[in-house]
Amino acid sequence: MATSLSGLTTIPTANGRPASSTASTSRVSLSLSATAQPSDPYPSHTSENGTSSHDAPNGYAQPPFAHNEDIVSHLYHQGFQTGNYADTILHVHQNTYRLHAIVLSRSPYLVHLMSTSPQASGQRVVYVPLDHEPEVTQEGFAIALGYLYSSVSLGNLRPENARGVLAAACLLGGMDDLCAHAYDACREHIRADTVDEWLRFVGTPPADGELPAPTLFGPYAQRLRDDVLHFLVDTLPAVLGVPAGAPGARDALLQVFARVPFELFKAAIEAPGFQIGTEQARFKFAKDAIEARRRGIARGTGAEETVVLAFGGANAGGHAVHVTRKMRRKALWKVNAS
Repeated sequence: MATSLSGLTTIPTANGRPASSTASTSRVSLSLSATAQPSDPYPSHTSENGTSSHDAPNGYAQPPFAHNEDIVSHLYHQGFQTGNYADTILHVHQNTYRLHAIVLSRSPYLVHLMSTSPQASGQRVVYVPLDHEPEVTQEGFAIALGYLYSSVSLGNLRPENARGVLAAACLLGGMDDLCAHAYDACREHIRADTVDEWLRFVGTPPADGELPAPTLFGPYAQRLRDDVLHFLVDTLPAVLGVPAGAPGARDALLQVFARVPFELFKAAIEAPGFQIGTEQARFKFAKDAIEARRRGIARGTGAEETVVLAFGGANAGGHAVHVTRKMRRKALWKVNAS
């Protein structure tokens, strides 16, 4: 019996169920909306002799796009959700999917796996190795798989699962549209209550002159880091009420900056648009943050963070406040010869 969840209809299905379970699981079944219609690759055009570009040489016009929508809807519900007539078994995490090679071939990554997986029987069995890709979540991978069949899968994308979807879409490849939608949803998820999660994600970027390590997210890794920096510099101070001098706002901002990775902390403190007030106020804030960091994120790193107020720096076109970090020298022990 179908049930309703958040305005969406769920139907029972065995496809994508945990491999260790024999019980059916449910998937979200979405009807194609008018806004999800594909764009017309053959726009109507009438030539000088009155013949429409939709007219075929045999006199029959191109079929209406409702026919194409019916095909896509059939593929999504009968192919992806229920796994009917599957020729490929996909093992992902603890889930098993019964899918179709012709559709999976839209993904360069899955094409590689299918081409290197032996096919001893009538069905190809493919194992997707995700042990070293913690950002690819089960939910995110399921949404990306569904997107290979139909854009209806976008109905399951939310800010809370967007990073997992983005990771899966980048891994599978050939999904520029899904990557763009997931990235936009990731930006919506950068909030005051989720900032710690994003600080852990961006981590510490490579130092100047070093090449960044290969990343699953490709160009989106740097974009998301820039978005987190913008949030720290502009959005978060405004949300907390720092520019307006709201009670407790500075202390709340201080607590966040005490947990920011150093390179991001330095970039935020020195950013021209940092919403903290005068250069003296910026210097005092950085000094207080560094003191808090000594008791937290910087503790035990063997490095010492300092802030300098350079008088006249702002007038020369630079910024008066600079944050630095240097390694502490190890103590040398003198051994007296007896």
